[in-house]
Amino acid sequence: VGAFQASNALVAAGLVIAAGGSEAIAIKAFENLKGAKGRLELVDRTAGGAAVFVDYAHTPDALETALEALRPFAPGSLKVVFGCGGDRDRGKRAQMGKIASELADEVFITDDNPRTEDAAKIRAAIAAACPGGHVIAGRGEAIQAAIDGLSGDDVLLIAGKGHEEGQIIGDRVIQFSDHEAVLAATGGAAA
Repeated sequence: VGAFQASNALVAAGLVIAAGGSEAIAIKAFENLKGAKGRLELVDRTAGGAAVFVDYAHTPDALETALEALRPFAPGSLKVVFGCGGDRDRGKRAQMGKIASELADEVFITDDNPRTEDAAKIRAAIAAACPGGHVIAGRGEAIQAAIDGLSGDDVLLIAGKGHEEGQIIGDRVIQFSDHEAVLAATGGAAA
């Protein structure tokens, strides 16, 4: 989907050709490319046709890149669900809130591995830089709310956890998967 993914594929094909591989086979291989789980991955579509992507973007640059990559594919609204990790770089929270506010049409601020920090304070730090953002503590609830508000031409990015299958709260890992939350909210239709 994104230019960075296309660039990586072209570099790989170039390396195959430079190493003496067949140009035709290298190019034909593009037909079978599959992305990595949780890396700008189309997980499902709603019954109305809106696309729901999951990406591991958990830094300002990564969030910006993912939103910019999806913008051309969002003739309707581009929406994002994300949070910031606890016990990590506190400075990126406002940066990510600002990026989301500027690049997405609707923002859902939620929890993403709060660890030992107060999750409400993390959300508040993001929201301070993201006017109009919807603050929803439970990640599953935020995903459900975002999906419930999608129309046919919309695109939703769920950022931060990617392939992860747990939410770190305190010193415990609670089973949680963005993929499973998406499928529960959409009814599990295949993308």
